[in-house]
Parts: sequence; structure tokens; C-alpha cells
Amino acid sequence: MSLVEPPAPPRLMTVEEFLALPDDGIERELIRGELREGPTVTRRNRSHARTETKIAKHLDNWLVTRPEPRGWIVSGEAAFRVRQDPLTFVGVDVAFASAELVAATPTKSPFFEGPPTLAVEILSPSDTHGSVVEKVELYLEAGSVVWIVDPDFRLVTIHRSGQNAVALNATQELSGEPYLPGFQVRVADLFE
Repeated sequence: MSLVEPPAPPRLMTVEEFLALPDDGIERELIRGELREGPTVTRRNRSHARTETKIAKHLDNWLVTRPEPRGWIVSGEAAFRVRQDPLTFVGVDVAFASAELVAATPTKSPFFEGPPTLAVEILSPSDTHGSVVEKVELYLEAGSVVWIVDPDFRLVTIHRSGQNAVALNATQELSGEPYLPGFQVRVADLFE
């Protein structure tokens, strides 16, 4: 009987190694210290792009009504370091970075130095169920609220730590209470 040695644990990447990777169009994230690389072109469609614009617009309109300091609404795979150990960097479709997080992040940093208050992930044709679940778990562990947005079915699923997920359809209202005080929008408005 031969004994098979278990595979060696994957080598964890450092911040310096991750930031030194080339900007060559390959989508990269660092999940629990492990490099994840995607295709050169992420398969998104115009529905994804339009939904991202609408969500960012509604969130930005809400943000300007808030007292200073406000934080930032960011989109387009904005980079966040959501964990220090193991090191985890992700790109978020749309996010709300609190005023405290913006202030704690050096101006020239290519990423935010902490998790967003709100992470919005819009489903793309290239997303797998496993990758979406993994990202939701990472955000929840970091203390973020997560919206998973499905443009095809016009659904928003809200994930909060310690609570059951809540799915809203186009006939319902999406409220940001208590993490986005005063934010409210018809789900349909995110897709029209």
C-alpha cells in the first residue's frame, strides 16, 4: 500500500506581490491570500453596465443629501482590502465607502484600506454560484451589507450578517435602513 502525501497548502501572496502584478487587463483578486485570476475580458453585457450606472446614480443622489463628512459611492470594480489576515482584496461593482474609511485610506492608495459599508455585486454572465457565495461570505465576515443584483430577473437580494437573506422584486421598495439612513428606491428604478 502506498501512501499519498496530501497536497501542499497554497502559497499565500503578500500585499507587495499583489500590487506588483502587471496591469495587463486580467481581472485579479486576492481571496484569503490566494490569487484569483479571471479572463482578460470579463463577460458583462449592456444590462449589467446600465444596472451598475443606475445603482451608482441612486446611491450618489442619496449621498449628497447626507451631512458632511459623507464618504464615497464608487463603482467599476473599486478595490477594497476587506481582510488583513489572510489578506483579501476584491473589486466591487458598486460600493459605499464610509467617511471614516475614506479618511483612513492614503490618498495615493490604489485600494481602500478596509471593507465597504455596502457592497453591491451585479450578476454577470461569467459569474459562478460558488464565486458569488464566496464573495458574500467575505463581505459579511468583514461587516459589510451586500446586495446581489440580478438584472435578468430584476431582483435584489440583501445579505446582512446574522440575518436571513431578503429578496426583493421589481414591485417592491429597497430601503437602506439602518446602514444607509434615509435611502429608499423602488427596485424597478434600478433596472429602468
